[in-house]
Amino acid sequence: MSVKSLYIKSDFKREKEPEPFENNLEPEDYRSSWRRDYARLIHAPSFRRLQGKTQLFPGVESDFFRNRLTHSIEVAQIAKSIALRINYNYNKYGKPRKKKEKSLGISPDLVEFAGLAHDLGHPPFGHQGEEALDECMMEYGGFEGNAQTIRLLTKIEKKFKVENSGFIDGKDKRVGLNLSMRTIASVLKYDRVIPENKADRLEIAKEGELLPVKGYYKCDESTINNVKSAVLNNSPLPHGQFKTVECTIMDIADDIAYSTYDLEDGFKAGFISPMDLLFPSATLMEMVVEKVNRNLVKESISKVLTKDEVSDIIRESILPIDGSTIIDGYSKEDLGEYFLDFAGSIVDLQYRTAKLIAGDGSIRTGFTSSIVGRFIRGAKLEFNKDQPALSKVKLDDSIRIQVEILKTFTFMSQIASPRLKIAEFRGKDIVSKIFNTLDEENGYNLLPDDVQKVYKEANGAYKKRIICDFVSSMTDRYAIEFYGRLISENPETIFKPF
Repeated sequence: MSVKSLYIKSDFKREKEPEPFENNLEPEDYRSSWRRDYARLIHAPSFRRLQGKTQLFPGVESDFFRNRLTHSIEVAQIAKSIALRINYNYNKYGKPRKKKEKSLGISPDLVEFAGLAHDLGHPPFGHQGEEALDECMMEYGGFEGNAQTIRLLTKIEKKFKVENSGFIDGKDKRVGLNLSMRTIASVLKYDRVIPENKADRLEIAKEGELLPVKGYYKCDESTINNVKSAVLNNSPLPHGQFKTVECTIMDIADDIAYSTYDLEDGFKAGFISPMDLLFPSATLMEMVVEKVNRNLVKESISKVLTKDEVSDIIRESILPIDGSTIIDGYSKEDLGEYFLDFAGSIVDLQYRTAKLIAGDGSIRTGFTSSIVGRFIRGAKLEFNKDQPALSKVKLDDSIRIQVEILKTFTFMSQIASPRLKIAEFRGKDIVSKIFNTLDEENGYNLLPDDVQKVYKEANGAYKKRIICDFVSSMTDRYAIEFYGRLISENPETIFKPF
């Protein structure tokens, strides 16, 4: 049986070839292309800065909870586990594998890279920071986290010394980490150009929403076209359908990590209790059901859930502590006569179990670990024999529904909570103020020297993109310090470097 290879020669192409080896170092034939790219990411400043960016709870208040860096490490581990499972279960033809057959061969290094890199482009203060920059850039190509990730890897990060700050005749010729084409593709989640102005965005906006559009920037379109051409070996593909198998695995892993570990942090912080999952308010349940059903449509799952069905899934599959075993074996007469006693025992069991899950670290970790393990085991392959690189890894419908419920419940009950909204709102104001100040006449003089050089080489509206790059790269703490230098009566000392 003949089948196209999962990886082809052009996957390994790089924008800058051949790469120079400084100090006469010998080529690294002992290390794969993916492993080299992985190492470049680990040593990149943008990767280190993830430790200073908010995941759920502001890092400046506690160092216990997850930040973008620890979240990314968890996503990478889950993604790698999914890849290993798919390789173990499927042969190179995409069919169930027998023990002696060759595995599908997805690169664990490449999948791990995608997990580690997927949040690089997130600005300070999470979604509010993203909205602030998108509003500032509305007429100049917008801002979006995944688009910025692509930009960091292919333009902003510094791997090789460049002349004229990387610009030739006003055009940005920087190559970032100079990654392999397939590596860049592993983090390209959305195959769409973000509209360059408000008028164009209104044409695709739903109900007048102008929230950040998922996609990549128009200014980076040639880079993306090169990536798609290499991975597809110049084969045609309708716009909007490009997503590699490694990227689909990373996407699933991100959802799994987000839906479980953010919930775990919420339990520890006291923002939410397992009892809130079992007995949510009517308003919260309505919002969860509505959003879950919208997301299931996007996942091509033709099932519309009711409130009762969502509640049953939570109690039976996610948090099975309904106490029903207490009444097993009793007659209807006994149940009727001792109803209040039985009801009290069930409530007592639910309360104490919920308190243990939220308050005991080992039990709480075991709870999330078991859920993650079950979700990983729900991954399956949809093999694309014409373009193996575009094969998809998906979750079984029943597991996908559980992930959506848990993910949505976590978002609605915590991220949308007033206490976190207040912190995010302040963050949005900080990001907007910094951008607008730097964008004023001569505001670029406040930029660090190396960024100023790039700014001066850029043409016209692209200067705003350079400012946006700088602001989005800030950690939460650095943004607060920079903001303080602009408006505070007691700013940071001038001897503290940018």
